[in-house]
Amino acid sequence: MEINSAADSNDVTDHTRDCKPRPYVCTVCDKRFTVKASLNRHRKRHTEQDRGITLNTGWYSCTQCEKSFSNRNYLRRHMNVHSSKYKCAECGKCFQNNSYLMVHKRRHSGERPFECSVCGKRFKTVANIAAHSRVHSGEKPYKCQVCDKAFSQYGGLKNHMNLHTGNRPYKCEVCDKAFSHSGDLKKHMSVHTGNRPYKCSLCNKGFSSSNYVQKHKDSVHSNRRPYHCPYCGMKFKLSDLLKHHLRVHTDAKPYSCRHCSDRFRWLDQLKLHLLKSHDEGSWFTCDVCEKKFFTRRELKWHSFQHEGVKPYLCSECPMRCCTASVLKAHQVVHTDYRQFSCFLCCKYFKRKGQVVRHFYRCAKKLGYSGPFGSLPNAIRSSSH
Repeated sequence: MEINSAADSNDVTDHTRDCKPRPYVCTVCDKRFTVKASLNRHRKRHTEQDRGITLNTGWYSCTQCEKSFSNRNYLRRHMNVHSSKYKCAECGKCFQNNSYLMVHKRRHSGERPFECSVCGKRFKTVANIAAHSRVHSGEKPYKCQVCDKAFSQYGGLKNHMNLHTGNRPYKCEVCDKAFSHSGDLKKHMSVHTGNRPYKCSLCNKGFSSSNYVQKHKDSVHSNRRPYHCPYCGMKFKLSDLLKHHLRVHTDAKPYSCRHCSDRFRWLDQLKLHLLKSHDEGSWFTCDVCEKKFFTRRELKWHSFQHEGVKPYLCSECPMRCCTASVLKAHQVVHTDYRQFSCFLCCKYFKRKGQVVRHFYRCAKKLGYSGPFGSLPNAIRSSSH
């Protein structure tokens, strides 16, 4: 892919992690490197620390901060950060060299000299457009060693690994709720600020993200179920729901415990395991009956029962429910839509539980002796 630039390429030496794959990983701190020689030099730092040798021995330490460098030239360039040699006139921030300063200035000016020849989108640095080019090429050099999912950028892989380990490094300062991704924390903050600028055009419900508006419309206001399970034919409104459902058939367990070898199909299973087996995390306790829950959401729903609060109102009758899931189960009464069917006799049912009970009776009547253990395969879903 060609890169169109309106700037002198000598002005830009922006080195970000997305420039090229970094296959060499330090087993001590997980830092990644492009070449093995860099990894070996980095390892010496850990070795000297383990031996009790100060970083001043064989390392060049900055007198202004705690950073140390393996090379005198690295230290010399770093010292420019503490001087005013390469200082931004707009915000006062200092940089190692003029190239970094010039890249930084584009944040203030809004200049984006590098243009994608495929879609015309413009970027501030060579590294940014190199990462963007993978959107068009489909290249995904960063691969997860747990589930083989691949990413076009290292940051995507790093965030993804939090799902497997259960690590949630981004904490809300208001309620201590933790998240795997910084973007999720940013969206969560709207709960406290009340800022929900994106409105649904059908019901005027507000959301913190435009993506949430479309998901809301697809799941609440639409009856379309375009996502089909290739194993049992069940249909879903959202692709995320189909992805979760597929684990029932594939027995995929993408969530692994950082303390032991146990793996789990669902994130909530991992959370519960960490609480029960490794005493990691916090239980949410009901103030009334002291019953414990491992998610704040479950405690909230439980509290409604004590308070008599039923905020979910059926649109067809006076029925009120404590939770959205109970309301959804109730609303099946008001529709003739029968999603589930028995593959033996093709009889349709409104609820999954009904077809499961029917299937055993039907199988006995017809003399079916197939795999009862794989019951989901005996249940079909339809949008007829």
